[in-house]
Amino acid sequence: MNYDYDLFVIGAGSGGVRASRISGSLGAKVAICEDLYMGGTCVNVGCVPKKLYVYASEYAGYFRDARGFGWQAPEPEFDWPTLRDNKKAEISRLNGIYDEILGAANVEIIKGRGRFVDAHTVDVNGHHYSAERIIIAVGGWPFIPDFPGSEYAVSSNEVFDLDQFPKRLAVVGGGYIAVEFAGIFNGLGAEVTQLYRGELFLRGFDNEVRDVAATEIAKKGVDLRFETDVISIEKLSNGSLIVHLSTGEALIVDAVLYATGRKPKLTDLGLDNVNVALTDKGFVDVNDQYQTSEPSIYALGDVIGGMALTPVALEEGMALAKHLYNNEPCELNYNNIATTVFCQPNIGTIGVTEEQAKARYPNVVKYRSHYRAMRHNLGGSDERSMMKLLVDGDTDKMVGMHMVGGDAGEIMQGFAVAMRMGATKADFDLTVGIHPTAAEEFVTMREPVVD
Repeated sequence: MNYDYDLFVIGAGSGGVRASRISGSLGAKVAICEDLYMGGTCVNVGCVPKKLYVYASEYAGYFRDARGFGWQAPEPEFDWPTLRDNKKAEISRLNGIYDEILGAANVEIIKGRGRFVDAHTVDVNGHHYSAERIIIAVGGWPFIPDFPGSEYAVSSNEVFDLDQFPKRLAVVGGGYIAVEFAGIFNGLGAEVTQLYRGELFLRGFDNEVRDVAATEIAKKGVDLRFETDVISIEKLSNGSLIVHLSTGEALIVDAVLYATGRKPKLTDLGLDNVNVALTDKGFVDVNDQYQTSEPSIYALGDVIGGMALTPVALEEGMALAKHLYNNEPCELNYNNIATTVFCQPNIGTIGVTEEQAKARYPNVVKYRSHYRAMRHNLGGSDERSMMKLLVDGDTDKMVGMHMVGGDAGEIMQGFAVAMRMGATKADFDLTVGIHPTAAEEFVTMREPVVD
């Protein structure tokens, strides 16, 4: 049968763009549709603007610490519109780059929401496009639960572009996004209260890491309130919001950011017209080749409910494209994928947590270092860092690495390569450290610790 395209991709986020670009470069005739913005969540309302705001929020600490190094200057003032509007300009620039790279791969860009007509046909703005294969790469979308006054809350999509800087902010949630935004707005000068219904945030991370992070984040001024939930939000005549809590207390704030989770963006996708099965949690169900129960339809990225990380979606897009159009095996190893929470200080992690290690390996050896980074000795900050290594004592292989401290993301990337290659503790011990750096701590820990 003749189709308009070999491949049609719904969603121009990280995974969709990578899959379409690589497929196009391998000779496939490809089209991609997008109804919002090129680059998806990461470029527009995720990784990129978030990291820019993290940078902005760190300057307050740098200005304070600079006095210990001899720099004398007036107290700086932060201007929200400058950050917000410069961010918008940068995102616009990146959107244009996505257009260019897709064009270079001969991928046709179609603006509009794609909806399935059947297993080989997608409707966009009333026009039907047929394809031998179709990829669902629509990503996720913030979810705000329904409760009295929930309409007054904003999600991580809107918080980047608030008209007015919120001098008082309530952040609801305990995952990556909530923790990061609490740190961002705290650093920018807001009075931040983070609310989480669990006993400690960052569920799924190493428990010791969670404890250390909570201590350091609280020291920086974020009011952490665990085992606390929002009952309702009430808007006052002056625009302020009263947040009524499960503890019986109430907060008066200028804005409430809800970061309690994301759901796959499957609304109005026309899934009723195709045989695409969903998991119990509402994600698209796929096999090891990212193929759905409808053989001509594939899915990847956040919409399949795996690790919701941009680099993972990129690798999935690459693997699928090479599998479909270069006859390569569709293999992606999800073990030892490094990740960072860009809170302040950063959290970096590779491999298993201490709790997981003890459950999987009969002889776990732990090494740990607590220290104060050199820059703080003159700067005056009381921030402390923690590094931890987890080793399978029977094989000497590194199975887990964790860090709470400055530049953890930058430091952990290189160690992720080592762990992927099967590095042992002996390999670490034989590596000469770079002095003086924080990273050298990972190759100079000699004595195991027992708690």
